[in-house]
Amino acid sequence: MLTKKICMLGAYAVGKTALVQRYVHSIFSDNYFSTVGVKISKKVVSLEEQDLILVLWDLEGKDDYVDVKINYLRGSMGFFVVADGTRRETLDTALTLRTLAIDLIGPVPHALLVNKADLLPSWEIEEPQLLALEGQGVPVLKTSAKLGLTVDEAFTSLARAMHGTT
Repeated sequence: MLTKKICMLGAYAVGKTALVQRYVHSIFSDNYFSTVGVKISKKVVSLEEQDLILVLWDLEGKDDYVDVKINYLRGSMGFFVVADGTRRETLDTALTLRTLAIDLIGPVPHALLVNKADLLPSWEIEEPQLLALEGQGVPVLKTSAKLGLTVDEAFTSLARAMHGTT
């Protein structure tokens, strides 16, 4: 069985932990607990007769991206950068973290998850911004950890993109 490491990157309180909890345990909690350092979770997925162990590294939220622990990114075969659709500044942080991650670990499979799609009327991130990013080759998915919207699809898509890379 192959093991693939995935890092979750993003600003403080964008929903990285909630996305992991929704994916791994199919749960959502309104109680917010800030991640300190890194929290590691695992999930086994089956793709094309091959089982993969996804090791999800939920990294502490950083509004100051300079302090991201480089060692946490080492060995990652893919990553998500997460933004909160209701907070415009988190998109800037996510995009900066995306560049940092690509510089450190190379052009591995990844995607931008714009979380809190259940609050779409309150979003500060607008559709033209997301379409422009997609036009620049940034995979973008709108997710809701609360409702489970596009969460499984996001992780499955990344697992498929990583499949075959060792």
